[in-house]
Order: sequence, then C-alpha cells, then structure tokens
Amino acid sequence: MSRSPFPLPALLRWWGLLAVSLLCAAAGAQGPMSEPRVALQGFDPVAYFTESRPVRGSPEFQRDFDGTRYHFASARNRDLFSADPDRYAPQFSGYCSASVGNGRKNEGDPQVWKIVGGKLYVFGKAGPWVDDPAALARSHAAWPSLK
Repeated sequence: MSRSPFPLPALLRWWGLLAVSLLCAAAGAQGPMSEPRVALQGFDPVAYFTESRPVRGSPEFQRDFDGTRYHFASARNRDLFSADPDRYAPQFSGYCSASVGNGRKNEGDPQVWKIVGGKLYVFGKAGPWVDDPAALARSHAAWPSLK
C-alpha cells in the first residue's frame, strides 16, 4: 500500500484555502452586483453649468448613467440631468481628461474643470493640458478603448 505525500487533511486544507482565496478575489472584483463608481467625488455635474462652480451633491439625489453614479445637490438638478444626461455628464465619466489621452483612467479632481464646447471636462490637476485642444482630441480618440 502506497502512501500519499499529502495526508488527506492537509490536502483538504489546501483546497479549502484555494477556494476561499478565489471567493475573496471574486468578491473584490467589480461585477454585475457591485455598486457603480461615483463620479466627480460626489459633486453635482449640473451645477457646473447652472452655477458655474462645483457644488457637493448628495446620495439622496442620485442617478446612474452609462455605468456611473452621479450625485446631485437637489431633485431639480437630478431631473435636469435625467432629461438630458449627454448634456450634463462629464466627458470620460469624470476621469481626468489628460490621463485618458495618455491611456489611463485616473480620477479627476472636481475642483479642476473646464467647459469646452458645452461639455464638462475634469482634470487631475491644473496644467497646460487644460487649455490644449489637441490633448482633448487625444482623449476622445483614446476613450473608446478605455471605456
């Protein structure tokens, strides 16, 4: 009778640890049951247009659009957004516009923003790229593969 190099209890423990590890990894991954990412760190995208400044939104007034969650300062702003999300949603789902042009999705800083051609762009930090139309064109070209 030959003896296994791994006693049965050790083998079961190993398989159990593997199963737990896989379950933990799956739970941490974004899947269909996970909450959408909140864009603009919870700032209200409509306020950039109506108040010309960033205004903190509230989870009480939220709306999901294009796989991203937005918070609003009021029901009125949420309703304006809902009526025309393409008008108010930040470009690139609120990721840093300059980073998108470089092939990365980094969070944008809601305090560093600009409206260009009626569209809201946010950036990770101030810099020359904020006023560079070529940088925005690169970002628009790169976005479909990053989205």
